[in-house]
Amino acid sequence: MPGTGPRLHAPAPGWAIDADVVVVGSGVAGLTVALRCAAAGASVTVVTKARLDDGSTRWAQGGVAAALGEGDTPEQHEADTLVAGAGLCDQQAVRAMVTEGPGAVHRLIGTGARFDSDADTGEILLTREGGHHRRRIVHAGGDATGAEISRALVDAVRAAGTPGAAGTAPAGGRIETIENALVLDLLTDEAGRAAGVTLHVMGEGRRDGVGAVRARAVVLATGGMGQVFSATTNPPVSTGDGVALALRAGAEVSDLEFVQFHPTVLWLGPEAEGQQPLVSEAVRGEGAYLVDDEGTRFMVGQHELAELAPRDIVAKGIMRRMRERGTDHVYLDARHFGAAMWEQRFPTILAACRAHGIDPVTEPIPVAPAAHHASGGVRTDLRGRTTVAGLYACGEVACTGVHGANRLASNSLLEGLVFAERMAADIATRIADASAAPGTAPSRTAPAPAPCEPAPATARAGAPEPAPGRADAPAATPLLAPEARFTVQRVMTAGAGVLRSAESLGRAAEQLDRLHEDAARALEADGKTAEPGVETWEATNLLLVARVLVAAALRRAETRGCHWREDRPDRDDATWGRHLLVTLRPDRTLAVRTTAGTAFPPVDHGPETGPGPDRAAIQGPPAAAGAPAPSPAPADDVSTNEPTQES
Repeated sequence: MPGTGPRLHAPAPGWAIDADVVVVGSGVAGLTVALRCAAAGASVTVVTKARLDDGSTRWAQGGVAAALGEGDTPEQHEADTLVAGAGLCDQQAVRAMVTEGPGAVHRLIGTGARFDSDADTGEILLTREGGHHRRRIVHAGGDATGAEISRALVDAVRAAGTPGAAGTAPAGGRIETIENALVLDLLTDEAGRAAGVTLHVMGEGRRDGVGAVRARAVVLATGGMGQVFSATTNPPVSTGDGVALALRAGAEVSDLEFVQFHPTVLWLGPEAEGQQPLVSEAVRGEGAYLVDDEGTRFMVGQHELAELAPRDIVAKGIMRRMRERGTDHVYLDARHFGAAMWEQRFPTILAACRAHGIDPVTEPIPVAPAAHHASGGVRTDLRGRTTVAGLYACGEVACTGVHGANRLASNSLLEGLVFAERMAADIATRIADASAAPGTAPSRTAPAPAPCEPAPATARAGAPEPAPGRADAPAATPLLAPEARFTVQRVMTAGAGVLRSAESLGRAAEQLDRLHEDAARALEADGKTAEPGVETWEATNLLLVARVLVAAALRRAETRGCHWREDRPDRDDATWGRHLLVTLRPDRTLAVRTTAGTAFPPVDHGPETGPGPDRAAIQGPPAAAGAPAPSPAPADDVSTNEPTQES
């Protein structure tokens, strides 16, 4: 069944396969989940939007943060993470990550990842990045850590299984992969539990067009949403597809207002758009410093760690100096490294700079902040479970509470590793319990049910086909024309970038709402919508994610972490020491409510699955989204009389 909430306008599935687990995404989180589930005997299908190694993980330069060095401890790592998170981290989640992190890194090494080590002693080399008081970042290939991790995991996944025959489930414990496939929406069973996904496979192959993967557990590991802005370090595939799918499925998302802008992204000119080359924080960790157009070091005196302050502080420092000087970039000076260090420690960055006519050995590097990492996403508990039964999320698409209001450098790969392992253990247990229970579904090795019937050839292009036997099939979400993607990006960059205000966010909300309403009116008036396809689905997902981000940013009337409100420059713990939870109603309007404190409430799927970890409960009804609202009551008593606003 396609679920009860809004769904993308798309043809009915023309084929279907079955698996125990479907993992959407092929970064560090998704592939780790797939390997662990397969090791437990589950059949796994990995769906990825491009090739297996084309996700965000391969672009990670700095490394993985873990307390591996002499004298370092998980407690020290926890302390640095909590400081960077600006008072909004879930401490239980942070403790789980830093405590289990060193073991997860060693297991990654066991999978085949090769990190840089001392030639004489064999000890893993560690570097330091912003916000860390110790050298605890493991790296590979100098500045190609993500590429090495991706290589090791992809090799392991390919070794774990080969594609089965068309229309059949992969063998037990094997991993099947479907590349070049965009996930569309969630499938559910009669009880409302996640039961698979619909997807569109691009190009020629054994499976083309819209199909379905039916599974007992669905894992979202789709990465970030950086493409919602004009300039980002994220690859083109990072269009927020997982967050959008989860919203349409009824799941809660949180902390989407906290988008980390990396301070040092190679500045390519005022008209540059799309993915921009990253200049890793590890360059500053090794001693590079920021200067303005006059050569003055402006971060000294702004924070005890100067250029190695948490990223939100450095990004704000850069923006302030740019405004003061009337410039659109500053410089990162590492000429004192010398050619040998650049070539050995940062070969990827050196090559990227030289490809754009800049030689870091002899001249400072022009840099400016650009959208980099989403601290928020689909809300989960400590086992990766979302608020929709059977639906899991991990990696950048998820919001575990680890990052709070600002991610600590190199914690993202570690979060993906740790929570992927936790999630895989939970999934394996639940699949085993379900298989042992009387009257359960057939074994995964049983023949797959007959594929879904393809859409009739005479169907109008773009018309959503109702699910067989369902008169209450959910309404389709109107699609945007492909060019609307650029409109969304420019609106978001202007109104919800590094510098925000009630005025800029309100203007962005109006423009985004107009895009949404125009498309909805056209669909409701005469059934017209943009032609279904990858570009229109991506643009539609970006619009939904952008609307949620702006609604949350408008509501959070303070400056905290990487959410910088010029009109509310102070941090307000009494009012805003809490999370915003956003859901999408069946009529495609947004509802926003607040948690009682910094801990997330439990994920409770009822007696069958039991409650999640003991976390603070939500208090109060849905509150206003997208417009100024009365201040919430103190953290232990959220107001219950706030109006609900549709936006």
